[in-house]
Amino acid sequence: MASLRHEFYETDEKLTISIFDRGADPAQVSLTFEPNKVNYANGEKTLSLEPLKGRIDPERCDFTVGKVKVEIRLVKMTQGRWGGITGDAPDPLQTAPIGPTTSPAVAEARAKPKKNWEELTTKILSSEKEATTDEDPNVGGDSTVNSFFQKIFGDADDNAKRAMMKSFQESGGTTLSTNWEEVSKGTVEVKPPTGSEWKKWN
Repeated sequence: MASLRHEFYETDEKLTISIFDRGADPAQVSLTFEPNKVNYANGEKTLSLEPLKGRIDPERCDFTVGKVKVEIRLVKMTQGRWGGITGDAPDPLQTAPIGPTTSPAVAEARAKPKKNWEELTTKILSSEKEATTDEDPNVGGDSTVNSFFQKIFGDADDNAKRAMMKSFQESGGTTLSTNWEEVSKGTVEVKPPTGSEWKKWN
């Protein structure tokens, strides 16, 4: 029975074994995976690795046959380094299931209460909710402002209506007053917005 040279390298999640079997025929190579054992066979050439230093997940292990070597990938059931392929040493991290590495910072972040993002979003959206025209007459632009003034005009008495028309016309649309007593005393002055200049167009 020919012995086969092999070597390995590992990560916390996987252990990869290279078996140097030059010119191996993929149709002839067979591998069996068990939780603590791997068997390799290629005709007369065999290699049995047991007991493995840690348990593996047979369903997720695989291999590829190359021209020079056969590469076997063992998926560890528990995260951690074995430091070898076989041995009686118990898996040092038998109790730690495979998962993302938990650093102290991550553990601390997990301990903090989680934010309820849905509730936060609802709160922000409701605070940004558009004001109604009753709350702010400028909300909908000119058409809303016009309807706002129409509402005031419609609800006003005759004197207020006269004051609104006179003040609006005489001030060139810069003033709107509902106080007839004040407006009736004379011409309503033009009051352009700050920083603007009033020009009469012919």
